[in-house]
Amino acid sequence: MADAASRLTALADDLLGTPLPVRIRAWDGSESGPPGAPVVVLRHRRALRRLLWKPGELGLARAWVAGELDIEGDLYEALDLLAGLLWERGADAKDAVHPIRNPALRAAARELLTIAGPFPPPPPPPEELRHRRGVVHTKRRDKKAISHHYDVGNDFYSLVLGPSMVYSCAYFEDADTTLEEAQRAKLDLVCRKLDLKEGMRLLDVGCGWGSMAIHAAREYGVQVTGVTLSTEQAAFARKRIAEEGLTDRIEIRVQDYRDVHDGPYDAISSIGMAEHVGSTRYREYADDLYALLKPGGRLLNHQIARRPERDESAYHIDDFIDRYVFPDGELAPVGRTLATLEEAGFEARDVEVLREHYALTLRQWVANLEARWPEAVRMTSPGRARVWRLYMAASALSFERNRIGVNQILAVKTPEDGASGVRLRPRRWG
Repeated sequence: MADAASRLTALADDLLGTPLPVRIRAWDGSESGPPGAPVVVLRHRRALRRLLWKPGELGLARAWVAGELDIEGDLYEALDLLAGLLWERGADAKDAVHPIRNPALRAAARELLTIAGPFPPPPPPPEELRHRRGVVHTKRRDKKAISHHYDVGNDFYSLVLGPSMVYSCAYFEDADTTLEEAQRAKLDLVCRKLDLKEGMRLLDVGCGWGSMAIHAAREYGVQVTGVTLSTEQAAFARKRIAEEGLTDRIEIRVQDYRDVHDGPYDAISSIGMAEHVGSTRYREYADDLYALLKPGGRLLNHQIARRPERDESAYHIDDFIDRYVFPDGELAPVGRTLATLEEAGFEARDVEVLREHYALTLRQWVANLEARWPEAVRMTSPGRARVWRLYMAASALSFERNRIGVNQILAVKTPEDGASGVRLRPRRWG
């Protein structure tokens, strides 16, 4: 195939109606596009076949995970340019890459077939979770979804997250704050918002590798029950707790939050867990946590949010995230989350937006992964490591561009006499 890159660049320019902002290097060694721009490397013609059969993010993601498509240069710049070209231009841009909706693409598809070869679509990379039908967010299905994401290997997560083993947004004093300092600051912020005192009972929903439980028990003297659906997380957390000498203060259970019935608790932390609950179950989640709190008890709900759609019925879960990263995960606008918590009986007392903090967190996780790339590949697989690099880098950009956000909501089970126990100026935490 002579000069495949030039042919592909010309096709892209015609279809999109604007010059392609990245360079293309094809499997035949040819290269085309603006000098100095990030380079999209097509290592095999299979990448084109994936795009022909699944136009849009899923085809691109499959080619990336399979190693048939790569980026040379600044990954963030390349993703930002591609996002602006395809995903941020609205329905018209999406139609432009869909062969059924765009007649011009049908002609281009015939040209692409001559370049890619008229072969059947390659099978998805093995890291992809098969698309599942049926009822979402049953206890059994949620456990499998959590296992897909979190049981990748504790050593791999340790490499990415660093010693804190906290897999949620950190809290930075400034851009020079280290990741460890920022994660400790986030855990302490949660404890202060919950107004934890020695002897109180704390339920940590989605306790992960035990970092919040350890910090709360060690620094504030509380009794902690942590629940997770990941057996690998639970084993790791129990080992850490034993090493800290805190087994008398912390219990870690492999348990669904819907099966916790030993309340009342003085406080509940839910950090980066509610994204897995799903819209159909969110009121049940709120009701369950409300029932588990004593009157006057506090809930700290730390959760990623998406921007609201003008037509909410048009919202769909990203195919790449659903099949490779967080199966059955759903994001909701923060307003909907607040409304559901209030419908369950909570009084919302504070909302703090941490969007920029998560962008900084993700960039540090990507840097950790890239710095020890060969180890990461050995610990998992080349495809799985590529999944994590792509989703974390793309997520960092989404937070930076305000496409998604993350919020801490402090809610209180306010008693009948109205005494919330929250200070008149609540941002003076502790």
